[in-house]
Amino acid sequence: MNTKENKEQLSIERNDYSEILRHAVAVIEHARTEIAKHINGYVSTAYWKIGQMLHERKIESGYGDSVVKRLSGDLKERYPKMGVSPRQLWNMKKFYERYAGHEEKVLRSVALLPWSHNLLLLSKGLDDNATLYYATETARKGWNRDLLLNAIKLNMYGTQSLTRVDNNFNRTLPSEQASYANEVFCSSYNLGFLGVTSPILELELENRLVKAITRFLMELGSGFTFIGNQHVLEYNGKESKVDMLFFHRGLRCLVAIDLKIGAFKPEYAGKMNYYLSLLDRLERGTDENRPIGIILCAEKDHVEVELALEDMGKPIGVADYQLIVPKEKLKKVLTDEIKAFSEEKDHDI
Repeated sequence: MNTKENKEQLSIERNDYSEILRHAVAVIEHARTEIAKHINGYVSTAYWKIGQMLHERKIESGYGDSVVKRLSGDLKERYPKMGVSPRQLWNMKKFYERYAGHEEKVLRSVALLPWSHNLLLLSKGLDDNATLYYATETARKGWNRDLLLNAIKLNMYGTQSLTRVDNNFNRTLPSEQASYANEVFCSSYNLGFLGVTSPILELELENRLVKAITRFLMELGSGFTFIGNQHVLEYNGKESKVDMLFFHRGLRCLVAIDLKIGAFKPEYAGKMNYYLSLLDRLERGTDENRPIGIILCAEKDHVEVELALEDMGKPIGVADYQLIVPKEKLKKVLTDEIKAFSEEKDHDI
């Protein structure tokens, strides 16, 4: 085999390996999520039954304290690694009494959550609808306890009915894939885990997301595999860079994310359409679906987004994000900072 054939074979092997690695990671991540769900289900079932037993035997705080304390000691002796303190036993009783007799779908949803998440939901006194929403979103997106707490503080349940889907998926994707894509992608994302307390530029926001990629993947939801940031697409002698590139196992497609620290502008849609054309031509696998683009910005206007996407031929969605700093305050500070920077730059010239 000559040198040229060796290089071609090496190139093919590298491309094949990237595809193999991408799919293997996606399969493992999916398996880990499913295993975690089963473990949480077993734990919740055990805690539910202990809580049921305490309820049916009418063990109440006060005269029942000694019984619970003794039960805790005996269980700890047998199961030293299991959380069976007196306080936890009372929590199990509360858990049973909170959901006993309620809709089965609510019970099924909380049964999939880690115990710490269930204790948080119990402490907030939420009704069944809010509980179902937060439990479902937690299971779907893999939220840790902090992300769940942030979602509750931001009243995501109260505002989610007001959010509108800003994308053209129904027009640019087959009906089944469009329906699935609308389930996968949200209209708004919570990036409070980044701990932003002062103005940052787009590159800094991107760097923070890359450093906290595991938590960002949790916020995006299950099925995503991170490929890289500032992903280079070279065509016709020119380079373009996608801020963040992912692969979604269920949708079987590449997902490009363009980050913006300000409000959505119509020209962002054209730029994303171009990125998707390059991805479709340069990197889309033979068995993969069309790449999807998401423009993630600080805020958006539904009418403006609708008009911008009206004639776009590629599947594009627009979502906003929530930071710890109030959006309006951050926008003003950023505007002032960018203005000052521009004036300083003009002065230097």
